[in-house]
Amino acid sequence: MIRELGEIHPRSKIAKLHLELPPLPPSNIATIPRHIRLHMLMALRRFHVPSLEGLRLHESVDLMMRQNYSYIDPSSPNTWSLVSGEPSLLLKRSKSPTFAAAVEGVSGSGKTQAVLRCLETYPQQWIHHSTFVRMTGGHYQMAWLSADVPPSGHSAPLAAALMTNWKRVTGSSRFDKTLEGNWRNGAKMLEEWRQVASAHFLGLLHLDEIQNFFKISTLSRRKRQKSGDAPPELSIVEDQCLKWILDLMNNWQIPLLVSGTPDGIGALTNRLSNTGRFVSSGYHAFKHFTAASDPAFRDIFFAQLIPYQYVANPLPASDGLAQLIIEKTAGVQRLIIALWIAAHRVAFERSKSDELRLDDFLVAADTFLAPVAPAVAALRSNDPNRMRRYEDLTSRDQTFWTQFWGEVASD
Repeated sequence: MIRELGEIHPRSKIAKLHLELPPLPPSNIATIPRHIRLHMLMALRRFHVPSLEGLRLHESVDLMMRQNYSYIDPSSPNTWSLVSGEPSLLLKRSKSPTFAAAVEGVSGSGKTQAVLRCLETYPQQWIHHSTFVRMTGGHYQMAWLSADVPPSGHSAPLAAALMTNWKRVTGSSRFDKTLEGNWRNGAKMLEEWRQVASAHFLGLLHLDEIQNFFKISTLSRRKRQKSGDAPPELSIVEDQCLKWILDLMNNWQIPLLVSGTPDGIGALTNRLSNTGRFVSSGYHAFKHFTAASDPAFRDIFFAQLIPYQYVANPLPASDGLAQLIIEKTAGVQRLIIALWIAAHRVAFERSKSDELRLDDFLVAADTFLAPVAPAVAALRSNDPNRMRRYEDLTSRDQTFWTQFWGEVASD
């Protein structure tokens, strides 16, 4: 099972695997009609320059999957007893640790893309073994599976999402009957999915949008918060989901990777009884760029983005342009790309010139990106009271993570 995951890559190779730069604008861009250029421009939505944290995340994912498999012995009767859920052998395999990690970042910081790019570097997701211990006719192994926590945060829709994604990857009709039912028993559905996942030795489960497990306080309440007040508690939508997550880690030996916004990750770890176990394989915070002079932005992200100008007369790279982008997007990667595309749309409206101007970014920010301007201003202020109005910006207590990963960060 470990062999089918492919080779272990050094960071230099991981960076190349994660990097995605769309084709550059052709040299004859001036001869291409603007309505065609607009569609060419949309290729920038695939633009991805990996961060150092993304490379660290890849290493955490790889360690979780390979190391967990090293504790699984398909030739052991106990392994198959555990898979089947026999009451006498429900305890996890002797000496096998829990593997779990958390990924945090504000919306648009690139955390989900980073996770998926990690997972998609593996040669196969649904792996066929022509021969397999104790199995006649071979067996299938599921290397990884990713699913979004549904907006409702309830167990039945979560189980349905897991089953649907399983069918999408495998083509199996195993869960069709359950999915066609009334979805009343979420706990039973989760256990049905878990047993199938265990039988196929799922290497890692990724749950995204983890904040959906919790209800946020109302906007009016968040606005009433005064300086120095403790942030309002997030309430659990359904206890069953969190109990199942703990059971998945503690008893069923399926590595778990969760990702979400700061409020969701903070609420999850505050609610779980053993935070240390939950982030035993890593805590990864994906940050937005905070300054135009940040080398990660100016020398890497911005430098890679500048050539993607679909006009006859490109705008040269400058400190002024870099600063303007940070001011209008708070350095959030998704917003940077959105602003870049929007500025081109503004430029394309001019009929007598074919160029990109600094003012185009200002107009784009005030029009296309106007709805996110208050959140951008709050994020740039770094004021907890202002950020608290936007539930996906506010970070919770990170004392444990700061101490636990302090030595790694200093290195």
